[in-house]
Amino acid sequence: MTNEMSNELERERLAAIVSSSDDAIISKSLTGIISSWNRGAEKIFGYTAEEMIGQPIIRIIPPELHSQEEDILRRVKAGERIDHFDNVRLAKDGTRVDISLTVSPLRTSNGQIVGASKVARNIGERKRADELQRLLIDELNHRVKNTLAVVQSIASQSLRNNPDPRAFVSAFNGRLQALAKAHDLLIEEKLLGVNLRELIQQQIVLGSTELGRVMLRGPELVIGGSMGTHLALIIHELATNARKYGSLSNATGTLLIEWTLQEDEGAVWRLSINWQEEGAPIAPSTLIEGFGSLLLRRVATAGQGHADIQQREYGRTVSFDLLLDRHRLLTPPVAADVQAIQAKPAAGRFSLVGRRVLIVEDEFLVAMDIEGTLMDAGCTVVGPAYSVAQALVVLSAEETVDIAIIDANLQGQSVTPILRELAKQNVPFVFATGYGREALPAEWQTSPLIAKPFTPSQLIETLDRLLNGKADANL
Repeated sequence: MTNEMSNELERERLAAIVSSSDDAIISKSLTGIISSWNRGAEKIFGYTAEEMIGQPIIRIIPPELHSQEEDILRRVKAGERIDHFDNVRLAKDGTRVDISLTVSPLRTSNGQIVGASKVARNIGERKRADELQRLLIDELNHRVKNTLAVVQSIASQSLRNNPDPRAFVSAFNGRLQALAKAHDLLIEEKLLGVNLRELIQQQIVLGSTELGRVMLRGPELVIGGSMGTHLALIIHELATNARKYGSLSNATGTLLIEWTLQEDEGAVWRLSINWQEEGAPIAPSTLIEGFGSLLLRRVATAGQGHADIQQREYGRTVSFDLLLDRHRLLTPPVAADVQAIQAKPAAGRFSLVGRRVLIVEDEFLVAMDIEGTLMDAGCTVVGPAYSVAQALVVLSAEETVDIAIIDANLQGQSVTPILRELAKQNVPFVFATGYGREALPAEWQTSPLIAKPFTPSQLIETLDRLLNGKADANL
């Protein structure tokens, strides 16, 4: 094969590469006149080769960047190659296209620079992905800081109203639980709001096992996330009072919670909630004082509503209303019949004293807290193990384990090897995790689970039910 034939084949090969490339490959003269325009350029900018060859390159350059093009031509004339830099060009329809641009001098066989070759890659998708990532990180940062600020406020308010350390811990843990439950509902609605009925059910059931006397009546609706969080804390405070002093503190009292939604002036909606306890002598001094009553009135006032608390000889009525932005109403209000909250059967108490409990948890502070709770209950703590390898070493020892508490994710490691070893030794276990069931290993997605954060009493009750053989998936 002659050199001439070889060169011809090479030119054809290069021409085929240029023609089929998804990148825009454009050549131009040193005066900026386009001399070639491939299919990739047609696809990215919308102009055909016939429309662009012979035209000035500034036709696709925004006016404010014309001086930049002059600088590029000056550098090309000096023999400089300009590697990948992000820029913007104009498409035929006027839209701006984000591109990554490389510019190289075009030389003759004797080395004379006669023009420039430009390779432009459309990076619009990457730019949009980067922007979305930035927005998600900003939103996550905002939500985390807001949540920490709320937790800080709950801690301060709990301490102000409960100077006794034990009372403070109990109140603070309960309020964190209320916050966590509301967050779970928010995630279920893709951060757009919370289902009011489910919110009320979760806060009433929280920490209680005999609630068949609680009745709910109201439309199905979803309300905005921040308002949902506030309502979760209010319902938690009311329910805590009812269990301590009110209609849920005995075997005969009842509780009816009703809510209505009415269109108000200015194309907004007014939500009204009525909490009615019957069948229990309630001392006036136990009326939701402090944090609960203050939060109730502040939320109502912020929502351009009002709150009213009425104490009777054998009952209590709390009513409040507030405005909801129309955009927070995500499902149409449909009337619902009275619905009773089903009671969870209580398990008989089972002594945990002397029981050997394995803790597998990669967060040291959480592990310390669980360990302290178990030791207070008389358990013998095995571990804690902070990794899969450590847990397997513990389980390979001769000493037996009665029960295990397993974090569902150990720094990205699957806990499946631990679960298989527990199954081999017939050791019951409970997942302790902030993830949902979908994050559990497929084979164990119906296993008992206790959601973080949890209170000491919830943990002890969970272990008690497991050891009694009465545990279900929703502990």
